Amino acid sequence: MRIRATVAAVTGALALSALAVPAAQADAQGDVNLNRPSAAERFGASSDKSAFGAAAVAAAEPVVSNVKVNAGKAVVVGTTYTKTFTVSLTATHASGIEDAYIDLWHGTDIDEGLDGFLPPNEEAATCTATSATTSSCKLTISAAPGLNDDGVGELYANVLAGTWHVTVGALSKSGDIYWNDYYGTHKVQRASKLTVNASPEPVKKGRTITVTGKLSRANWETFKYAGYTNQSVKLQFRKKGSDTYTTLKTIKSNSTGELKTTTTASTDGYFRWSFAGTTTTPAVNATGDFVDVQ
Repeated sequence: MRIRATVAAVTGALALSALAVPAAQADAQGDVNLNRPSAAERFGASSDKSAFGAAAVAAAEPVVSNVKVNAGKAVVVGTTYTKTFTVSLTATHASGIEDAYIDLWHGTDIDEGLDGFLPPNEEAATCTATSATTSSCKLTISAAPGLNDDGVGELYANVLAGTWHVTVGALSKSGDIYWNDYYGTHKVQRASKLTVNASPEPVKKGRTITVTGKLSRANWETFKYAGYTNQSVKLQFRKKGSDTYTTLKTIKSNSTGELKTTTTASTDGYFRWSFAGTTTTPAVNATGDFVDVQ
């Protein structure tokens, strides 16, 4: 069960940039739902087994493995749509598996430094038994730019892009619980775009070709794409009839994300820009632009 609440102040890593964000964004932070369930709240059972001793608790916990978030790929979110992805795990216990839980959270600390929370959509996981003791369990999580009606699952600030923590839980049929708020990490990134234009077309062999383009990425606060500045981007070329691109040079995007350089025409082929990506932004290649060399 999740209770609607508001955040009274900016927390964790977001506090460092509180003075730099627009007033509208600061107001939005007050509408964000950061109420995460405890193990007992999620599973409707007590996770306090201290009376049995440490060894007994360890023996009683379900064993969790094969945790996957979005099939191991970064969660990439643009400006206008909700990204829904699958999370899954395998859990084993002598009594069998009743339920499972996975969420993503952002911040410096789960108790006092939380500034982002992506909960599962379902109140219970879909668990399929593969044996009497083991089940494969699945849930879905949704992430969207800005704020939605219930304040859950929002990427309301660009500083949330990057590395998120993964919480993992499992409930056995006998009521034993595994719960780890620091099971692993996963990337949640701002979608990227890359364009290219090579001219003139056609061009005589030996003449100069000018290649332009732009590297941009989603801004979760304005719901628009904006230039990604001062980033290294490779100019690559693929000969007609070949499947392989070769890097010609590397330049940096300017203050608006624009790219521009020149090269010498040698043979028919395709020019493209290639960006390797960063922690906050995924790699992207422009679609090749064909130039006829005469």
